[in-house]
Amino acid sequence: MSLVQGYRGAKKIFEDAKANRYALPAVNVTSTSTINASLEAAKEVNSPVIIQFSNSGGAFFLGKSISNASQKASITGAVAAAKYIHEASPLYGIPVLLNTDHAAKKLLPWVDGMIAEGEKFYKTNGRPLFTSHMIDLSEEPLSENIDTCKRYLEKLTKLDMYLELELGVTGGEEDGVDNTGVESSKLYTQPEEVSYAYEELMKVSENFVIAASFGNVHGVYKPGNVKLEPAILKNSQHYIQKKFNTKNNPVNFVFHGGSGSEVAKIREAIDYGVVKMNIDTDIQWAFWDGVRKYYKKNEAFLQSQLGNPTGDDAPNKKYYDGRVWIREGEISIKNRLAQAYEELNGVNRLLLAVGKGGYLKNCASLGEHGLWANIKSVIVGANSQ
Repeated sequence: MSLVQGYRGAKKIFEDAKANRYALPAVNVTSTSTINASLEAAKEVNSPVIIQFSNSGGAFFLGKSISNASQKASITGAVAAAKYIHEASPLYGIPVLLNTDHAAKKLLPWVDGMIAEGEKFYKTNGRPLFTSHMIDLSEEPLSENIDTCKRYLEKLTKLDMYLELELGVTGGEEDGVDNTGVESSKLYTQPEEVSYAYEELMKVSENFVIAASFGNVHGVYKPGNVKLEPAILKNSQHYIQKKFNTKNNPVNFVFHGGSGSEVAKIREAIDYGVVKMNIDTDIQWAFWDGVRKYYKKNEAFLQSQLGNPTGDDAPNKKYYDGRVWIREGEISIKNRLAQAYEELNGVNRLLLAVGKGGYLKNCASLGEHGLWANIKSVIVGANSQ
């Protein structure tokens, strides 16, 4: 059965991440190839993975020829991809957190459609279709942002899901949202804003994570052009801890715009409660770079169906077969994700649910047979409950 986690599973993973100072990469996917590469990378590094869809990514998964009127293509594509991951995840043996990415105010109908499908899925299967949805109302007044998020948090909590929200603006351009000209002050969230969000959302439930801006920018830029200030996260944690008498690092933070970031800044952000880092631009490049290198290496065999350096009538099918060069893109994604796991201190962090409450660490170290095989059978049974 599916290894896609609900909030209860995600909570255990995030708690372990904070306790052991690591975070997980969140990969924006658009196809079965990018999904498979992400799952493969997680399996190889022996850690959970976060897979997510943007609005346009969901539509692309369904097919570019389909109209997206009323968000139908984005809804249907994201749901279809989610169901694919539910089916595929047990074969990779890796827990998956399945999220959706930025949904600005105009994209809330997309979220509404996915929640409606998620309610039907939950009623039938007793588990959530997605792990989380993200609401990005950072361009709206703070009070409207939080009031809207509270309404969605109530819905998601009933489905054993969590909400991701954004405070402050992530710079750069991503998925059609262009914040390249935003004033720099909006790139840095203040502790009072995080505290307000925390206090209000806790009135509904604890099922939320916060993407607080600390200079984050989507895309990749020359060193020095992006000024990350993880201390903003530290100050917010201390402010909330003191005001509400909480434990250390009470907030689960999300790092948006992780592509191209300095490792030292990534590790510092993890120290201050970051449990998830979005990586999209670098993954897009990795896929293309794998294909590009394959073409350059085999260029003489990719100019026609027949004819190459071995003979004028020699066939080239085994070179231009899509399964060959797409696979090179997948391998390149896998390698870039392995690098991300290393930078996030996230290698060998496997947590698999057993029953509805307990967790086992580093199960894969028990071997592929014997006890590990028995554990996997228990996991399958637990996830069917």
